[in-house]
Amino acid sequence: MRAYVLVLVCVTGCFKVAPSKGGGQISKDSAARAADAPANPYDIALPPGYRIELVAEKLTFPTGIAFGPRGERYVVESGYAYGEVFTKARLLEVGEGGALREIAAGDGAPWNGVAYHDGALFVAQGGAVDGGRIVRFGLDGSRTVLVDKLPSLGDHHTNGPAISADGWVYFGQGTATNAGVVGEDNAMFGWLARHPEVHDIPCRDVTLAGRNYTSKDLRPGRTGEVTTGAFQAFGTAAPAGHVIKGSVPCNGAIMRVRASGGGAPELVAWGLRNPFGLAIAPDGALHVTDNGYDARGSRPVYGSADVMWRIEQGRWYGWPDFSEGRALTLEWYREANGKPGGFVIAQHPEEPPEPVLYFGVHSSSNGFDFSRSEAFGYTGQAFVAQLGDMAPTVGKVIAPVGFKIVRADPRTGDIEDFARNRGDAPGPASKLGTRGLERPVAARFDPGGRSLYVVDFGVIRMTKKGAEPQPETGRLWRITKEDSDAR
Repeated sequence: MRAYVLVLVCVTGCFKVAPSKGGGQISKDSAARAADAPANPYDIALPPGYRIELVAEKLTFPTGIAFGPRGERYVVESGYAYGEVFTKARLLEVGEGGALREIAAGDGAPWNGVAYHDGALFVAQGGAVDGGRIVRFGLDGSRTVLVDKLPSLGDHHTNGPAISADGWVYFGQGTATNAGVVGEDNAMFGWLARHPEVHDIPCRDVTLAGRNYTSKDLRPGRTGEVTTGAFQAFGTAAPAGHVIKGSVPCNGAIMRVRASGGGAPELVAWGLRNPFGLAIAPDGALHVTDNGYDARGSRPVYGSADVMWRIEQGRWYGWPDFSEGRALTLEWYREANGKPGGFVIAQHPEEPPEPVLYFGVHSSSNGFDFSRSEAFGYTGQAFVAQLGDMAPTVGKVIAPVGFKIVRADPRTGDIEDFARNRGDAPGPASKLGTRGLERPVAARFDPGGRSLYVVDFGVIRMTKKGAEPQPETGRLWRITKEDSDAR
């Protein structure tokens, strides 16, 4: 026992004093070289019997892919990336040889995913400037807004979508903040100056515990300090017993609307942080990947894993007082500069459930899909794209985390690497000096289930001041079995 305690103290102490070594912490020269380097599928390791090939390149901030009934391939380019970089949001068809045809373009960036249903394409528009939307696009570029004015003006945006066989469009709405409190980190994210009135909106009434947080006032033209409570605008404190009225649409939630349009969004589940990836399992159950807390802001949280939830109607999943189904009052979350302190909600709606899968801390486990075909293998298992850490902005890591595709079985909790860059060290191609995977953001099977397509967001250089994303570095990859006759 004494040896165990000694090792634990050493590991914790070393972590606190060691510099962060995230996958995006590269030089400008390394980022430039990676942006110019041609792709090389042979730099990517796969299990025996599988192969990977490049389908398209020179994409700018791609986030999702969908397929038509005959295998037509449709990709969305976000139009926005952290670092406050705005480009052109586009919906594209990917033809033979990687040829790109623009179907639609517009505002509402970031466009965070696309799904095909009944002759139309459905896009989750994050709306960092003017609020989120779910939009239905005809293949001729015509568009119909199914729902708008979603609370998507903060850190995390409108995500998804996933469409059920009976025509419901499910989508995720991320939280405005890291852990329920607007703080200095939100000024770095760029939106506090743009939307100083923004705060998280609960889906149901919550009673506050009266815990408030003091920070510098980084609003333009302001000085000094301010005190801010949970679910409050920056600089607004709240006493114990104060009731925050819930409403829908809301933050940290899964909601749904009819694909045919009409009607207000319906609440499916809440208490999530950033439900980015949505997919329906072979048994019909909705599953969601949820990005864990960061060690930043007024209420930093250490060691919070990304997870996958099996969504149950009406359940509360714990945000902003629980991570992975565990209370943030545990000492673990206070290690290495985490300071979540006590609960911000006086009485919780219920005890949150346990996740079905736990991913690496800061792995940014995002878009995923379930295998349904023996032609690819691993039926019933999820293939999850891990964008990779955004250290040091999100917190410190001692080695790169993510930057790969993992194969995960929600039935057993087992997770294994499926596609990753070759070599002993983890990380993106830009970090390793190779030409393989950079930042996988989505993985989706084609209609026949024979090919797994991987959307690679591209190069993002990270500094203490934030993200520096590189345009035209995104790619689309395809993974098949070597004996498959996939397109």
